[in-house]
Amino acid sequence: MTISTQLATRERTLSLLGGEATDANLRRYLHGIPGIDAVGLEQRAAALGTRSIKTTSKARAIDTIIGLIDLTTLEGADTPGKVRSLVAKALTPDPGDPECPRVAAVCVYGDMVPYAVAALGAAHSAGTDEGVNVAAVATAFPSGRASLAVKLADTADAVAAGADEIDMVIDRGAFLSGRYGQVFDEIVAVKSACVRPDGSVAHLKVILETGELNTYDNVRRASWLAILAGGDFIKTSTGKVSPAATLPVTLSMLEVVRDWHRLTGEKIGVKPAGGIRTSKDAIKYLVTVAETVGEEWLVPSLFRFGASSLLNDVLLQRQKLTTGRYSGPDYVTID
Repeated sequence: MTISTQLATRERTLSLLGGEATDANLRRYLHGIPGIDAVGLEQRAAALGTRSIKTTSKARAIDTIIGLIDLTTLEGADTPGKVRSLVAKALTPDPGDPECPRVAAVCVYGDMVPYAVAALGAAHSAGTDEGVNVAAVATAFPSGRASLAVKLADTADAVAAGADEIDMVIDRGAFLSGRYGQVFDEIVAVKSACVRPDGSVAHLKVILETGELNTYDNVRRASWLAILAGGDFIKTSTGKVSPAATLPVTLSMLEVVRDWHRLTGEKIGVKPAGGIRTSKDAIKYLVTVAETVGEEWLVPSLFRFGASSLLNDVLLQRQKLTTGRYSGPDYVTID
């Protein structure tokens, strides 16, 4: 997204709201969106989760999952060495199989970005659609409890260090208190901090932390708010709060993305993160995406899995399809 695109997004948002993004205008718009039938949503998610995929389709699904993973380490004990090991796995998930695809990105804290960029070397995407991206969590992740100045500095530092993507957290306290204008303005400001000196803009993923939003209606409203403010992706969770990603919550966010695309023609990405650990679970998400917004969304620019342990299970399933037998856990690296 360029600066001119950002300006166009702002004009469209003001048009939809019928004025500036004040609390009153945002409340009128967001609370005018039809509510969610929770029982119906959960039943549809459960039905989609029962779909089975076999043989060649399963093999294609597994490769698709690998290519959609943001391989993540977000621990206080992270070190440059651990980040280099993560990058090595991102580039060569299965050293015994050169045909195994790479993951979409590595996701780290902002101070680890330089090490990720250096370790990726020529494989770093540098903001393009090729190679492996570097995503950085920012804005006082995971709580979001900091001043706006601190959040913007956090973001700008990560972008300057080479991050292609910023995963920001919204102020859930402000949202739940009805201070929608504050949340909107913070997203807009963080998006502005994503601008590089050449005028290009790092992609912005907006983390809703759905486990703290309490209701599906709040998830829907927060999703609309993040998109109206210019988010490129809406993301379920930090992975630090339970529950994290769930299929019904992700389905509700995909429905917002579908409705936004019908309204504006613009495609917004979705990233479920936290708690997706097996290929079986990940395939349920692929089916849900395909049935809700279409298979065209199953590309790294529009869908990601935020995960640390998912890749190992997917690699073991891939080896099973290739060799006909299950490998032990020592056939994949321990992250």
